[in-house]
Amino acid sequence: MASGKKEYSDIFDRPHHVSSKRPQMSRSNRAAQFSPFAALTGYDSLVAESARVTDQKVKLSDEEYEVLNKRLNYLQDHLSE
Repeated sequence: MASGKKEYSDIFDRPHHVSSKRPQMSRSNRAAQFSPFAALTGYDSLVAESARVTDQKVKLSDEEYEVLNKRLNYLQDHLSE
């Protein structure tokens, strides 16, 4: 770091440039230029929405469970069709 001070010692004491043609930018606008941007607008809200649980877990009766298993087995047996 010491070598950097020697390299730029000629510009350390110069006055800060202020444009006479353009007004100075506010601190909040200047900070917004350097803040990260959202490349995927709305992505965060979609992830939050998909993670939200909207339904209660359904409890099946023994009969419903058996019917569902039969249907799934039928589909699995005829999957190639």
